[in-house]
Amino acid sequence: MLKASGLKKSYRSLPVLKGVQLEVQKGSIVAIVGASGAGKSTLLHILGSLDSPDEGEVTINEQNLFGQTPKALSEFRNKHLGFVFQFHNLLPEFTALENVMIPGLIGNGDPKKVQARAIDLLASLNLEARAQHKPSELSGGEQQRVAVARALVNSPLLIFADEPSGNLDSKNASELHQLFFQLRKDFNQTFVIVTHNQEFASLADRKLEIKDGVIVP
Repeated sequence: MLKASGLKKSYRSLPVLKGVQLEVQKGSIVAIVGASGAGKSTLLHILGSLDSPDEGEVTINEQNLFGQTPKALSEFRNKHLGFVFQFHNLLPEFTALENVMIPGLIGNGDPKKVQARAIDLLASLNLEARAQHKPSELSGGEQQRVAVARALVNSPLLIFADEPSGNLDSKNASELHQLFFQLRKDFNQTFVIVTHNQEFASLADRKLEIKDGVIVP
């Protein structure tokens, strides 16, 4: 489903990625680990088209991400990729339901269908009773589950997660990790997850370690 080859990225004169190669199969959960500053988030952002490499290419379902116009890439990202970050990035003035709907509305989806999909997702994540609550009225674990629902609303090919449990206590972190496995079981969802949590990484289908700008064999 996803293939990256020869990825290089430097910031000013500092090389961060030095020729990364990797493949991700559909329906798999891949964990990327490594020390702080090893390039994990940089790699994830390039794989998700949030940043571009200096060299190399990324293909998703044989579509070359960086061979598209910026507008086409933006549309591809909205339609086919989902993102979950350490900080949930929910918009405080909107309810949980409205936050989940945003990517679908940005993608010009039918509002009624987007709303129905968002309600179904919140229900599947045991959040139906919280649909009309704003983020400030939700616990940290609930906020992160809303962020997961938002990432799923467009039925993406891939979900990229950057330290998704890094801001949660151990109980909520464990519940979030189990949620990823449940979503893979229920929807054959594919995940690429940057994490410091070695326990979760060891449960993933594959654990890739990045060190000195490359994937360690």
